[in-house]
Amino acid sequence: MSGDVPSPLVIERILRDREGIWQQIVAERDLNALTGRMLASSAIALACYGAVLGFFHSPLMALTSALKLPLLFLVTLAICLPTLYLFNLVFGARLSVRQSLALVMVAITVTAMLAVAFAPISLFFLITAPDYGFFKLLNVAILTLSALVGLRFLTSGMQVLNDHGLLAPDTARAQTNAQAPVSAVPAVPAVSDVPPVGAAPSAEPVAVPAGAAAVESTANGAVTTAPAPTHVAQQWSGQPDGSSSFPPGMLHPGQQRPWGERPIRPGQPTQRPASMNLLYIWILLFGFVGTQLGWTLRPFFGDPGQDFSFFRSIDGNFYAEILRTIAHL
Repeated sequence: MSGDVPSPLVIERILRDREGIWQQIVAERDLNALTGRMLASSAIALACYGAVLGFFHSPLMALTSALKLPLLFLVTLAICLPTLYLFNLVFGARLSVRQSLALVMVAITVTAMLAVAFAPISLFFLITAPDYGFFKLLNVAILTLSALVGLRFLTSGMQVLNDHGLLAPDTARAQTNAQAPVSAVPAVPAVSDVPPVGAAPSAEPVAVPAGAAAVESTANGAVTTAPAPTHVAQQWSGQPDGSSSFPPGMLHPGQQRPWGERPIRPGQPTQRPASMNLLYIWILLFGFVGTQLGWTLRPFFGDPGQDFSFFRSIDGNFYAEILRTIAHL
């Protein structure tokens, strides 16, 4: 599927044409339209999944969870996106704000769509096993798995941008281009092809044994000899049977490198830049901010033993609540 052919569902294009999405982000082509489609798709998907979460308590809780779950992801993005952008600027990356936003929105869209794909399973357990603790842990596991897959897309996209040199400073890219291999055939060390005095000229190259003397003619017509370099064993005769030999350290024009090194592509950094390492730190930051914000915006599930409320008082934290729920199972 070409990157220029629109797909009815943006998630279908993300999953089927990842390279086209990454190339579009690299070229900054129609990023506003792409980001808008991903924003709308992820908001609708998260709203549907949030309705399933809140329906455990009441239809009113389902409505509020449908509003709060997209808000949770988008506010977390608004808090953490400037940090990702500044991380890249500090370490010499050339990503724009639109490229950073589109890249993170790919991860959020994959997370939202995968979560809504689990919605029928969550609804099944809601109907057949209406246990509040189990239902809460089940959906936390679903959201965690979906987020891990979405973040995998984020790291893959950053790696593609790194391959195109967008995460490396211009100086590093210039050094990489200077190290690019030149496709030239190495020259064979010159040996004298002057035949001995009185010998008939020959069109075939003469094989010179190692350590043999080479013939030279001086300006006054005298013939002198000089020892040939010992490292030249035989001049290439170009024989088709492959019996010709090259001096040590030289390669036949069609011969592969014996050490198996992969040539460096122009524009590709020779090592992973610091911005790629900081991406994993940013992912952890995104996770901590998201879980704390989710704890602040609770309830999403709604304890059936309590009355409906749009927000709860802020006490404890998300991780302590998960451990407490596991202990009460």
